[in-house]
Amino acid sequence: MNVKLSTLFLIASVTVSGLAFADADDTKWIAQCVKDNKDAGKPPEVVQKYCECMNEKMGSNETQSVTQWEKAHPNEEKECDAKAGWK
Repeated sequence: MNVKLSTLFLIASVTVSGLAFADADDTKWIAQCVKDNKDAGKPPEVVQKYCECMNEKMGSNETQSVTQWEKAHPNEEKECDAKAGWK
Protein backbone atom coordinates (compact mmCIF):
# COMPACT_ATOMS: atom_id res chain seq x y z
CA MET A 1 0.00 0.00 0.00
CA ASN A 2 2.89 2.36 0.71
CA VAL A 3 4.21 1.90 -2.84
CA LYS A 4 0.79 2.69 -4.33
CA LEU A 5 0.49 5.82 -2.21
CA SER A 6 3.95 7.07 -3.16
CA THR A 7 3.27 6.36 -6.84
CA LEU A 8 0.01 8.28 -6.64
CA PHE A 9 1.80 11.18 -4.96
CA LEU A 10 4.47 11.20 -7.69
CA ILE A 11 1.84 11.25 -10.45
CA ALA A 12 -0.07 14.04 -8.71
CA SER A 13 3.12 16.08 -8.27
CA VAL A 14 4.06 15.79 -11.92
CA THR A 15 0.52 16.68 -13.00
CA VAL A 16 0.35 19.72 -10.74
CA SER A 17 3.77 20.98 -11.83
CA GLY A 18 2.73 20.58 -15.47
CA LEU A 19 -0.43 22.59 -14.83
CA ALA A 20 1.54 25.31 -13.08
CA PHE A 21 3.76 25.64 -16.13
CA ALA A 22 0.77 25.79 -18.47
CA ASP A 23 -0.90 28.38 -16.25
CA ALA A 24 2.14 30.66 -16.40
CA ASP A 25 2.13 30.44 -20.20
CA ASP A 26 -1.62 31.00 -20.33
CA THR A 27 -1.27 34.02 -18.06
CA LYS A 28 1.28 35.51 -20.45
CA TRP A 29 -0.97 35.03 -23.50
CA ILE A 30 -4.05 36.36 -21.72
CA ALA A 31 -2.18 39.41 -20.44
CA GLN A 32 -0.98 40.19 -23.97
CA CYS A 33 -4.51 39.82 -25.30
CA VAL A 34 -5.85 42.19 -22.63
CA LYS A 35 -3.11 44.69 -23.51
CA ASP A 36 -3.89 44.36 -27.24
CA ASN A 37 -7.57 45.10 -26.55
CA LYS A 38 -7.19 47.87 -23.96
CA ASP A 39 -8.51 50.52 -26.37
CA ALA A 40 -11.48 48.45 -27.59
CA GLY A 41 -13.90 50.43 -25.44
CA LYS A 42 -15.10 47.39 -23.51
CA PRO A 43 -15.19 46.91 -19.73
CA PRO A 44 -12.05 45.19 -18.40
CA GLU A 45 -14.00 42.15 -17.20
CA VAL A 46 -15.43 41.62 -20.72
CA VAL A 47 -11.96 41.83 -22.28
CA GLN A 48 -10.55 39.46 -19.64
CA LYS A 49 -13.31 36.91 -20.19
CA TYR A 50 -12.91 37.13 -23.98
CA CYS A 51 -9.13 36.65 -23.76
CA GLU A 52 -9.49 33.69 -21.39
CA CYS A 53 -12.02 32.08 -23.73
CA MET A 54 -9.80 32.55 -26.78
CA ASN A 55 -6.79 31.22 -24.90
CA GLU A 56 -8.73 28.09 -23.93
CA LYS A 57 -9.55 27.45 -27.58
CA MET A 58 -5.92 27.73 -28.69
CA GLY A 59 -3.63 24.72 -28.68
CA SER A 60 -0.97 24.50 -25.98
CA ASN A 61 1.80 24.59 -28.60
CA GLU A 62 0.48 27.71 -30.32
CA THR A 63 3.13 30.33 -31.10
CA GLN A 64 0.81 33.11 -32.23
CA SER A 65 -0.66 35.62 -29.82
CA VAL A 66 -4.40 35.51 -29.19
CA THR A 67 -4.75 38.63 -31.34
CA GLN A 68 -2.96 36.97 -34.26
CA TRP A 69 -4.74 33.64 -33.80
CA GLU A 70 -8.25 35.11 -33.68
CA LYS A 71 -7.91 36.51 -37.21
CA ALA A 72 -7.58 32.99 -38.63
CA HIS A 73 -10.32 31.53 -36.39
CA PRO A 74 -13.50 33.59 -36.86
CA ASN A 75 -15.83 30.91 -35.47
CA GLU A 76 -13.93 30.74 -32.19
CA GLU A 77 -13.82 34.54 -32.08
CA LYS A 78 -17.63 34.70 -32.44
CA GLU A 79 -18.11 32.10 -29.71
CA CYS A 80 -15.87 34.01 -27.31
CA ASP A 81 -17.50 37.33 -28.24
CA ALA A 82 -20.84 35.88 -27.21
CA LYS A 83 -19.50 34.21 -24.06
CA ALA A 84 -17.79 37.39 -22.88
CA GLY A 85 -20.66 39.71 -23.82
CA TRP A 86 -18.40 41.61 -26.21
CA LYS A 87 -21.18 42.69 -28.58
